[in-house]
Amino acid sequence: MIDAMPNLSRTRLLLLVTLLFLLPLWLNGCKPGQATRQSENQNSAVNYQAAIARAHSKPMSTTEQQAVDDGRPVIACFGDSLTAGYGVDAADSYPSRLQGLLDKAGYHYRVVNLGISGETTKDGLARVDRVLALHPAIAVVEFGGNDGLRGVPVASSRANLDAIVQRLKSSGTEVALAGITLPPQFGQAYIQEFNRTYHVVADKYSVPLYPFLLQGVWGVSGSIQQDGVHPTAQGCRQVAKNIFGFLQPMLKK
Repeated sequence: MIDAMPNLSRTRLLLLVTLLFLLPLWLNGCKPGQATRQSENQNSAVNYQAAIARAHSKPMSTTEQQAVDDGRPVIACFGDSLTAGYGVDAADSYPSRLQGLLDKAGYHYRVVNLGISGETTKDGLARVDRVLALHPAIAVVEFGGNDGLRGVPVASSRANLDAIVQRLKSSGTEVALAGITLPPQFGQAYIQEFNRTYHVVADKYSVPLYPFLLQGVWGVSGSIQQDGVHPTAQGCRQVAKNIFGFLQPMLKK
């Protein structure tokens, strides 16, 4: 047993030396994997931040810009394709052009384009809550053209338009009503009753009325698209001027 002790001590010593020799190798062997994972994590973070930066640096569309609440009172342009800007670039729609006129004249309002092509007065009434959600100072209401083109009974259109104006007025929003008319082929009797709708609603709720949105546009060369209905970019500029002048008595600086 006494003779065996030195051998046992030597064995332990050799084992200890071996461990001390191998430990740095094991540690170094782990480092490349750790470094790879750290590098991957760092790259992911960099890529994520870069993606966020690209998203923030990407120019917002006109609609997105209009949707940003910047504290200015809102003018909601609420209507169908004539408001939406059918057939022209978003920047050429009358609401976008109206924003430019307001800015140039020193009025601090934010114009929001709430026009949807193809909508009738019934469709407008169905989404009036979306307008109210913006708490607009002013709402320019333009509906009826699609009702007329589809031959919707005037009584139905009038009831829908009445309800739209009533909902907006009761919320405290100032309403400006913009009218439209129909081509002669729809018959004089129908057209007269159709046109009278705007006057009936405007008088009932004591709101200002611009009888014909396309004043200075209809019949003017270069102002109407080939479909014979919708204004071109040139026509939209005139519509914006029409509405700007119409709204001025309601505007505050």
